[in-house]
Amino acid sequence: MMNRRVRSLSLLTFLCGVEAFAGSSTFNVTEYGAVGDGKTLNTASIQKLIDTCAARNGGTVVVPSGVFLTGTLRLRSNVHLSLQSGAVLKGSERLGDYTLDGKLVGLIFTQDADNVTITGPGNIDGSGDAFMDLSHAKKIDSAGTQWTRQKSHFREVAGGLGDGPAVPKDRPFQMIIFSGCRNVVLRDFLITNSPFWTVHCADCDGVLMSGVRIWCNLLVPNNDGADFTSCSNVLVSDCDIRTGDDCLVFTGYSHHFNLPGYRGLAHPSENINVTNCTMVSRSAAIRIGGFDQNPMRNYTFSNLTIHNSNRGIGIFARDEGSIENLTFTNIVIETRLHTGDWWGNGEPIHLSAIRLTKDVKLGHISNVKFQNIICRGESGIVVYGTEENVIENVSFEGVTLHIAGSPLNDVAGGNFDFRPVLDPGLQLFSHDIPGLYAQWVRNLRIRDFDLSWDPVQQPFFTHGLDIREFDGVSIDGFRGTGAPGNRDAFPVSLRSGKGLDCRLPAGSMHLDNVRRESR
Repeated sequence: MMNRRVRSLSLLTFLCGVEAFAGSSTFNVTEYGAVGDGKTLNTASIQKLIDTCAARNGGTVVVPSGVFLTGTLRLRSNVHLSLQSGAVLKGSERLGDYTLDGKLVGLIFTQDADNVTITGPGNIDGSGDAFMDLSHAKKIDSAGTQWTRQKSHFREVAGGLGDGPAVPKDRPFQMIIFSGCRNVVLRDFLITNSPFWTVHCADCDGVLMSGVRIWCNLLVPNNDGADFTSCSNVLVSDCDIRTGDDCLVFTGYSHHFNLPGYRGLAHPSENINVTNCTMVSRSAAIRIGGFDQNPMRNYTFSNLTIHNSNRGIGIFARDEGSIENLTFTNIVIETRLHTGDWWGNGEPIHLSAIRLTKDVKLGHISNVKFQNIICRGESGIVVYGTEENVIENVSFEGVTLHIAGSPLNDVAGGNFDFRPVLDPGLQLFSHDIPGLYAQWVRNLRIRDFDLSWDPVQQPFFTHGLDIREFDGVSIDGFRGTGAPGNRDAFPVSLRSGKGLDCRLPAGSMHLDNVRRESR
């Protein structure tokens, strides 16, 4: 009697489950013709299975243990791609296998889909090394180095590739793209060896990326970890990202790039949260802005570790899109100088507002807060506004910065890198390196800032804080000195500004054309 009742309940539960999850069928790729031998090209069989799954109101496509070679796959609405332990979805090494509707694309292309999921613990391998010349390093030409301190010797390498980047051949585009999608979930899988941008979400609403490891060749250019272009409501957490190019990119592009997935849509990049991640990059670990027409706003970053990187956090206003309302808390940043044609020059934090596009009203950077940040870098913090584009309302509170000596100071030190900008002389150029340099700023606030130095002797290392062309600067609790090898360096140097509110002994400051305000 008991067994009959249990069987009845089990049948009822099963029938209810079928009714409630009519689209939750499971399909194993090996049962539909795919072969995991690392040799057979499975594009057609896996794509047919994805299409079948979508046609049956969705479900799960399972990739079991094995190496499944494939070209471009197109995911659909309500499809969950599940990579089991030991599974490798491996991109073909033939460029001709990456086409969709006659156009060159990448490995996974998803457009105008809802409720799309990829989970692990398996691996997606982009076979990126096959599309690189790993015997030659990509170098900056003489036109690009003419304003640097070292001229033609800038970032020179005695032999070999140095820090790269390698020279790319013809290659696929974005490895995994979601364009115009809603409710995208990427969770708990490994991505390796991307030939170009690794994950690209364009014009998406509702993206969760959690527990994803992106481990790419640090010599490969343009292999960004994850780019979010004009996306809203994005959560990135518990990820480990190691890339040659930028790790995490948040932008408001609308028409600058002719790449698959761009629609030129006019909506903001907003409501972004990033937490509990580790990052390594030979460009910027976090890049915000650059070629943007749409606004970027309401971002929070917390509990992050950035190490062995070229630039830690980079915020760039270059076009119409404004960047505002950003907070960065509880972050450890370690940066160093690199050889090769990577963007950045060892600065832990970089904000710049410089024109790139002619004949547009430039967007601004405003309301940016850095709190509880520990930095160690071979260059200093940069906040670089211009007369036409003043940076507003930036605060540094509870920041510890140590300027470290570098074996590359002779070939790379003492320069700023603001690429891309309209003025060629502001792309890469010689500049002194204070602990923190700021110009054309309004309402800059520095609280509880500790600065220390290695015994650096290069004369381009200068003041502790160097702030110019300002309207409203507040300094309270600064502890530090100028560069130890520079007798002319002050703890604080302020020039050409008004609205100074500073709690420092007069002897520790150099003032030039500054109007001070009393408390």
